[in-house]
Amino acid sequence: MNLVFHIMGKLVNAAALLLAVLVLNFCLIHLAPGDPVQVIAGEMGGASADVVAALRAKYGLDHTLTEQLLTYLKNVASGDFGYSYYFNQPVLGLILQRLPATLYLAFSSLIAAVVVGTMLGVVSARRPNGLLSHGVTVLSLAGYAAPVFWTGLLLLLLFGSAWPILPVSGMANVVDPKTGFAYVLDVLKHLVLPSLTLALVFIAQYSRLARVNMIDVLSADYIRTARAKGIPESVVIVKHALRNMLIPTVTVVGLQFGNLFAGAVLVETVFSWPGMGRLVFDSILRRDYPTLMAVLFFSAVIVIAANIITDIVYRLIDPRIRAGAR
Repeated sequence: MNLVFHIMGKLVNAAALLLAVLVLNFCLIHLAPGDPVQVIAGEMGGASADVVAALRAKYGLDHTLTEQLLTYLKNVASGDFGYSYYFNQPVLGLILQRLPATLYLAFSSLIAAVVVGTMLGVVSARRPNGLLSHGVTVLSLAGYAAPVFWTGLLLLLLFGSAWPILPVSGMANVVDPKTGFAYVLDVLKHLVLPSLTLALVFIAQYSRLARVNMIDVLSADYIRTARAKGIPESVVIVKHALRNMLIPTVTVVGLQFGNLFAGAVLVETVFSWPGMGRLVFDSILRRDYPTLMAVLFFSAVIVIAANIITDIVYRLIDPRIRAGAR
Protein backbone atom coordinates (compact mmCIF):
# COMPACT_ATOMS: atom_id res chain seq x y z
CA MET A 1 0.00 0.00 0.00
CA ASN A 2 2.91 2.31 0.78
CA LEU A 3 4.18 1.75 -2.75
CA VAL A 4 0.75 2.66 -4.20
CA PHE A 5 0.63 5.93 -2.22
CA HIS A 6 4.22 6.61 -3.23
CA ILE A 7 3.37 6.16 -6.94
CA MET A 8 0.27 8.37 -6.63
CA GLY A 9 2.38 11.10 -5.04
CA LYS A 10 4.90 10.81 -7.85
CA LEU A 11 2.14 11.11 -10.48
CA VAL A 12 0.76 14.27 -8.86
CA ASN A 13 4.25 15.79 -8.80
CA ALA A 14 4.77 14.74 -12.42
CA ALA A 15 1.53 16.47 -13.50
CA ALA A 16 2.63 19.72 -11.82
CA LEU A 17 6.09 19.42 -13.37
CA LEU A 18 4.65 18.85 -16.87
CA LEU A 19 2.47 21.96 -16.51
CA ALA A 20 5.60 23.95 -15.62
CA VAL A 21 7.40 22.40 -18.63
CA LEU A 22 4.56 23.46 -20.95
CA VAL A 23 4.62 27.07 -19.73
CA LEU A 24 8.44 27.28 -19.74
CA ASN A 25 8.75 25.79 -23.23
CA PHE A 26 6.11 28.18 -24.58
CA CYS A 27 7.79 31.25 -23.08
CA LEU A 28 11.34 30.31 -24.10
CA ILE A 29 10.39 29.49 -27.70
CA HIS A 30 8.14 32.54 -28.25
CA LEU A 31 10.61 34.95 -26.64
CA ALA A 32 13.57 33.62 -28.66
CA PRO A 33 14.69 35.60 -31.75
CA GLY A 34 13.00 34.73 -35.04
CA ASP A 35 9.54 34.93 -36.58
CA PRO A 36 7.93 31.81 -38.09
CA VAL A 37 5.73 33.91 -40.38
CA GLN A 38 8.78 35.60 -41.92
CA VAL A 39 10.34 32.14 -42.45
CA ILE A 40 7.18 30.92 -44.23
CA ALA A 41 7.03 34.12 -46.28
CA GLY A 42 10.70 33.68 -47.22
CA GLU A 43 10.07 30.12 -48.45
CA MET A 44 7.19 31.50 -50.55
CA GLY A 45 9.71 33.81 -52.24
CA GLY A 46 8.52 36.85 -50.34
CA ALA A 47 4.99 37.91 -49.45
CA SER A 48 3.01 41.13 -49.21
CA ALA A 49 2.03 42.70 -45.90
CA ASP A 50 -1.54 41.42 -46.37
CA VAL A 51 -0.36 37.83 -46.83
CA VAL A 52 1.93 38.10 -43.76
CA ALA A 53 -1.00 39.44 -41.71
CA ALA A 54 -3.24 36.62 -42.97
CA LEU A 55 -0.60 34.01 -42.02
CA ARG A 56 -0.24 35.59 -38.59
CA ALA A 57 -4.01 35.44 -38.06
CA LYS A 58 -4.19 31.84 -39.40
CA TYR A 59 -1.69 30.57 -36.82
CA GLY A 60 -3.02 32.74 -33.97
CA LEU A 61 0.21 34.75 -33.77
CA ASP A 62 -1.64 38.08 -33.92
CA HIS A 63 -2.89 37.67 -30.34
CA THR A 64 -1.02 38.69 -27.22
CA LEU A 65 1.47 36.23 -25.73
CA THR A 66 -0.79 35.63 -22.72
CA GLU A 67 -3.78 34.84 -24.94
CA GLN A 68 -1.66 32.47 -27.04
CA LEU A 69 -0.40 30.71 -23.89
CA LEU A 70 -3.91 30.22 -22.45
CA THR A 71 -5.20 28.93 -25.80
CA TYR A 72 -2.22 26.56 -26.06
CA LEU A 73 -2.74 25.13 -22.55
CA LYS A 74 -6.47 24.70 -23.21
CA ASN A 75 -5.78 22.86 -26.49
CA VAL A 76 -3.12 20.61 -24.94
CA ALA A 77 -5.54 19.67 -22.14
CA SER A 78 -7.91 18.38 -24.86
CA GLY A 79 -5.10 16.51 -26.67
CA ASP A 80 -4.63 19.09 -29.44
CA PHE A 81 -0.95 20.01 -29.89
CA GLY A 82 -1.57 22.29 -32.86
CA TYR A 83 -0.75 22.23 -36.56
CA SER A 84 2.78 22.19 -37.96
CA TYR A 85 3.69 25.35 -39.90
CA TYR A 86 6.22 23.46 -42.03
CA PHE A 87 4.91 19.90 -42.39
CA ASN A 88 1.27 21.01 -42.85
CA GLN A 89 -0.21 18.28 -40.68
CA PRO A 90 -1.35 17.86 -37.05
CA VAL A 91 1.63 17.82 -34.71
CA LEU A 92 0.36 14.86 -32.69
CA GLY A 93 0.33 12.65 -35.80
CA LEU A 94 3.81 13.86 -36.69
CA ILE A 95 5.12 12.97 -33.21
CA LEU A 96 3.52 9.52 -33.28
CA GLN A 97 5.17 8.86 -36.65
CA ARG A 98 8.66 9.79 -35.39
CA LEU A 99 8.51 8.55 -31.79
CA PRO A 100 9.04 4.81 -32.53
CA ALA A 101 12.27 5.51 -34.43
CA THR A 102 13.69 7.49 -31.50
CA LEU A 103 12.60 4.83 -29.00
CA TYR A 104 14.31 2.10 -31.09
CA LEU A 105 17.50 4.12 -31.12
CA ALA A 106 17.39 5.17 -27.46
CA PHE A 107 16.52 1.78 -25.96
CA SER A 108 18.94 -0.21 -28.15
CA SER A 109 21.73 2.22 -27.19
CA LEU A 110 20.77 2.09 -23.52
CA ILE A 111 20.63 -1.72 -23.38
CA ALA A 112 23.97 -2.03 -25.18
CA ALA A 113 25.56 0.56 -22.88
CA VAL A 114 24.28 -1.03 -19.64
CA VAL A 115 25.11 -4.63 -20.61
CA VAL A 116 28.54 -3.99 -22.17
CA GLY A 117 29.52 -1.30 -19.65
CA THR A 118 28.54 -3.45 -16.66
CA MET A 119 30.40 -6.50 -18.04
CA LEU A 120 33.56 -4.45 -18.65
CA GLY A 121 33.31 -2.92 -15.17
CA VAL A 122 32.85 -6.30 -13.46
CA VAL A 123 35.71 -7.92 -15.39
CA SER A 124 38.11 -5.04 -14.67
CA ALA A 125 37.10 -4.97 -10.97
CA ARG A 126 38.20 -8.60 -10.51
CA ARG A 127 41.84 -7.47 -10.96
CA PRO A 128 41.89 -3.67 -10.45
CA ASN A 129 45.62 -3.38 -11.12
CA GLY A 130 45.71 -5.76 -14.08
CA LEU A 131 46.40 -4.92 -17.71
CA LEU A 132 42.75 -5.49 -18.70
CA SER A 133 41.54 -3.11 -16.00
CA HIS A 134 43.91 -0.37 -17.17
CA GLY A 135 42.88 -0.97 -20.80
CA VAL A 136 39.16 -0.64 -19.92
CA THR A 137 39.90 2.55 -17.97
CA VAL A 138 41.75 4.14 -20.90
CA LEU A 139 39.04 3.16 -23.41
CA SER A 140 36.32 4.39 -21.03
CA LEU A 141 37.95 7.79 -20.67
CA ALA A 142 38.44 8.05 -24.44
CA GLY A 143 34.81 7.09 -25.10
CA TYR A 144 33.53 9.58 -22.51
CA ALA A 145 35.72 12.44 -23.79
CA ALA A 146 34.88 11.99 -27.50
CA PRO A 147 31.96 14.23 -28.64
CA VAL A 148 29.05 12.13 -29.88
CA PHE A 149 28.86 13.93 -33.25
CA TRP A 150 32.61 13.37 -33.79
CA THR A 151 32.24 9.65 -33.09
CA GLY A 152 29.26 9.51 -35.46
CA LEU A 153 31.14 11.25 -38.27
CA LEU A 154 34.14 8.94 -37.74
CA LEU A 155 31.96 5.82 -38.02
CA LEU A 156 30.13 7.34 -40.99
CA LEU A 157 33.42 7.90 -42.86
CA LEU A 158 34.77 4.48 -41.86
CA PHE A 159 31.71 2.48 -42.90
CA GLY A 160 30.60 4.83 -45.68
CA SER A 161 33.78 4.73 -47.76
CA ALA A 162 36.64 2.67 -46.29
CA TRP A 163 34.63 -0.38 -45.18
CA PRO A 164 31.08 -0.14 -46.65
CA ILE A 165 29.45 -3.16 -44.99
CA LEU A 166 26.76 -1.26 -43.06
CA PRO A 167 24.22 1.38 -44.20
CA VAL A 168 25.11 4.88 -42.99
CA SER A 169 21.88 6.79 -43.62
CA GLY A 170 18.16 6.47 -42.92
CA MET A 171 16.15 3.79 -41.14
CA ALA A 172 15.52 1.42 -44.07
CA ASN A 173 16.46 0.90 -47.70
CA VAL A 174 14.16 3.17 -49.78
CA VAL A 175 15.64 2.14 -53.17
CA ASP A 176 14.91 -1.57 -52.70
CA PRO A 177 12.27 -1.67 -49.92
CA LYS A 178 11.94 -4.93 -48.00
CA THR A 179 8.92 -6.60 -46.43
CA GLY A 180 8.34 -8.98 -43.54
CA PHE A 181 11.38 -10.44 -41.79
CA ALA A 182 13.73 -8.98 -44.44
CA TYR A 183 12.47 -5.50 -43.45
CA VAL A 184 13.23 -6.18 -39.77
CA LEU A 185 16.79 -7.24 -40.67
CA ASP A 186 17.16 -4.16 -42.86
CA VAL A 187 16.09 -1.85 -39.99
CA LEU A 188 18.48 -3.63 -37.59
CA LYS A 189 21.38 -3.13 -40.02
CA HIS A 190 20.55 0.58 -40.31
CA LEU A 191 20.31 0.77 -36.50
CA VAL A 192 23.84 -0.53 -35.81
CA LEU A 193 25.90 2.61 -36.44
CA PRO A 194 23.56 5.21 -34.82
CA SER A 195 23.03 2.95 -31.82
CA LEU A 196 26.75 2.23 -31.47
CA THR A 197 27.58 5.96 -31.68
CA LEU A 198 25.15 6.83 -28.90
CA ALA A 199 26.06 3.81 -26.77
CA LEU A 200 29.83 4.41 -26.78
CA VAL A 201 29.52 7.48 -24.54
CA PHE A 202 27.34 5.67 -22.02
CA ILE A 203 29.37 2.41 -22.12
CA ALA A 204 32.28 4.42 -20.78
CA GLN A 205 30.21 5.83 -17.93
CA TYR A 206 28.60 2.50 -16.94
CA SER A 207 31.91 0.62 -17.05
CA ARG A 208 33.50 3.16 -14.70
CA LEU A 209 30.47 3.08 -12.39
CA ALA A 210 30.33 -0.75 -12.38
CA ARG A 211 34.07 -1.03 -11.72
CA VAL A 212 33.99 1.29 -8.69
CA ASN A 213 30.84 -0.31 -7.25
CA MET A 214 32.07 -3.88 -7.78
CA ILE A 215 35.41 -3.14 -6.09
CA ASP A 216 33.48 -1.68 -3.14
CA VAL A 217 31.05 -4.64 -2.94
CA LEU A 218 33.80 -7.28 -3.23
CA SER A 219 35.49 -5.86 -0.13
CA ALA A 220 32.31 -6.16 1.99
CA ASP A 221 32.10 -8.58 4.94
CA TYR A 222 29.28 -10.69 3.49
CA ILE A 223 31.38 -11.38 0.38
CA ARG A 224 34.32 -12.51 2.55
CA THR A 225 31.91 -14.72 4.50
CA ALA A 226 30.57 -16.26 1.29
CA ARG A 227 34.11 -16.99 0.08
CA ALA A 228 35.05 -18.45 3.49
CA LYS A 229 32.14 -20.92 3.15
CA GLY A 230 33.77 -22.23 -0.01
CA ILE A 231 31.13 -20.87 -2.41
CA PRO A 232 32.51 -20.80 -5.98
CA GLU A 233 33.73 -17.36 -7.08
CA SER A 234 31.30 -17.23 -10.03
CA VAL A 235 28.35 -17.76 -7.64
CA VAL A 236 29.70 -15.10 -5.27
CA ILE A 237 29.92 -12.61 -8.14
CA VAL A 238 26.56 -13.35 -9.78
CA LYS A 239 24.38 -14.17 -6.76
CA HIS A 240 25.83 -12.03 -3.96
CA ALA A 241 27.75 -9.11 -5.49
CA LEU A 242 26.04 -8.30 -8.78
CA ARG A 243 22.63 -7.41 -7.34
CA ASN A 244 23.99 -4.87 -4.85
CA MET A 245 26.42 -3.53 -7.42
CA LEU A 246 23.55 -2.83 -9.86
CA ILE A 247 21.57 -0.59 -7.47
CA PRO A 248 23.55 2.61 -8.28
CA THR A 249 23.48 1.68 -11.97
CA VAL A 250 19.65 1.53 -11.94
CA THR A 251 19.57 5.02 -10.43
CA VAL A 252 21.92 6.41 -13.07
CA VAL A 253 19.92 4.83 -15.91
CA GLY A 254 16.86 6.87 -14.96
CA LEU A 255 18.79 10.08 -14.45
CA GLN A 256 20.56 9.77 -17.81
CA PHE A 257 17.45 9.49 -19.96
CA GLY A 258 17.56 13.23 -20.60
CA ASN A 259 21.17 13.01 -21.78
CA LEU A 260 20.21 10.06 -23.96
CA PHE A 261 17.59 12.11 -25.79
CA ALA A 262 19.95 15.08 -26.13
CA GLY A 263 22.53 12.76 -27.73
CA ALA A 264 19.84 11.31 -30.01
CA VAL A 265 19.29 14.77 -31.56
CA LEU A 266 22.91 14.84 -32.79
CA VAL A 267 23.04 11.16 -33.79
CA GLU A 268 19.78 11.32 -35.76
CA THR A 269 21.06 14.41 -37.61
CA VAL A 270 24.40 12.77 -38.50
CA PHE A 271 22.83 9.51 -39.74
CA SER A 272 19.57 11.02 -41.13
CA TRP A 273 17.64 8.83 -38.69
CA PRO A 274 13.93 9.81 -38.99
CA GLY A 275 13.19 10.27 -35.29
CA MET A 276 12.20 13.08 -32.94
CA GLY A 277 15.76 14.39 -32.70
CA ARG A 278 15.81 15.07 -36.42
CA LEU A 279 12.36 16.64 -36.06
CA VAL A 280 13.70 19.02 -33.39
CA PHE A 281 16.54 20.04 -35.69
CA ASP A 282 14.17 20.77 -38.61
CA SER A 283 11.68 22.58 -36.33
CA ILE A 284 14.35 24.88 -34.89
CA LEU A 285 15.61 25.84 -38.35
CA ARG A 286 12.08 26.71 -39.55
CA ARG A 287 10.73 28.22 -36.31
CA ASP A 288 7.99 25.60 -36.29
CA TYR A 289 6.69 26.52 -32.81
CA PRO A 290 3.89 23.91 -32.38
CA THR A 291 6.12 21.01 -33.45
CA LEU A 292 9.05 22.14 -31.32
CA MET A 293 6.90 22.61 -28.20
CA ALA A 294 5.24 19.20 -28.69
CA VAL A 295 8.58 17.39 -29.15
CA LEU A 296 9.99 19.01 -26.01
CA PHE A 297 6.82 18.15 -24.07
CA PHE A 298 6.86 14.48 -25.09
CA SER A 299 10.59 14.29 -24.34
CA ALA A 300 9.83 15.61 -20.85
CA VAL A 301 7.04 13.02 -20.45
CA ILE A 302 9.46 10.20 -21.36
CA VAL A 303 12.20 11.47 -19.02
CA ILE A 304 9.76 11.91 -16.10
CA ALA A 305 8.22 8.47 -16.74
CA ALA A 306 11.71 6.93 -16.79
CA ASN A 307 12.53 8.54 -13.44
CA ILE A 308 9.30 7.25 -11.87
CA ILE A 309 9.94 3.73 -13.19
CA THR A 310 13.52 3.92 -11.91
CA ASP A 311 12.29 4.95 -8.48
CA ILE A 312 9.86 2.00 -8.37
CA VAL A 313 12.52 -0.49 -9.54
CA TYR A 314 14.97 0.95 -7.00
CA ARG A 315 12.46 0.26 -4.22
CA LEU A 316 11.82 -3.26 -5.46
CA ILE A 317 15.47 -4.34 -5.65
CA ASP A 318 16.75 -2.59 -2.51
CA PRO A 319 15.15 -3.94 0.70
CA ARG A 320 16.63 -1.04 2.72
CA ILE A 321 14.35 1.43 0.87
CA ARG A 322 11.26 -0.70 1.53
CA ALA A 323 12.20 -1.05 5.19
CA GLY A 324 12.68 2.72 5.51
CA ALA A 325 9.25 3.36 3.99
CA ARG A 326 7.46 1.29 6.61
